[in-house]
Amino acid sequence: MKGQTLMAKEKKAKAEETEEKKTKKAEKEAEKEPEKKEPSELEKIQKQLDEKNDQYLRLAAEYDNFRKRSQKEKEALYTECKASVINELLAVIDNFERCVDFNENTSFEDYRKGVEMTYKQFTAALSKLSIESFGKEGDSFDPNLHNAVMHEENEDLPENTISKVLMKGYKSGDKIIRAAVVAVAN
Repeated sequence: MKGQTLMAKEKKAKAEETEEKKTKKAEKEAEKEPEKKEPSELEKIQKQLDEKNDQYLRLAAEYDNFRKRSQKEKEALYTECKASVINELLAVIDNFERCVDFNENTSFEDYRKGVEMTYKQFTAALSKLSIESFGKEGDSFDPNLHNAVMHEENEDLPENTISKVLMKGYKSGDKIIRAAVVAVAN
């Protein structure tokens, strides 16, 4: 029995030794893992600040990209509009070139008729581009539309009436392209 007691004691000692090793191993692993503690108020605020700063930087980058894209679109639209206007005027330019290269055998009446046709073609191109002329003799003078360069004494016309148009004005919708240059009766 003594032998059995001795064996039981040895088993018990080995079991205690194994238990101690497991406990020490668990303690070492616990030391390796950082304690998961509740973040402090300062850490929470710092995290929120970092998130907001990141949102701000992303928004700023997005706005910068939008601004650059808008600028490119604006430039492309400007180029497209300019090309459209030039395209409308090219036929008129072609006719003026033919007029310059006129033949000596052409009569003055034929030449004049060609110039009148080119003028009509030019005004039709302006009309197609929604550009209209304004400023006729007898119209009431409007300083927003007309540029008075002369004053004339004329008993036949009421005061502030256009007596002579020196250069027509042109507009596109409400946008004045060029004010009419006129003489006004006093």
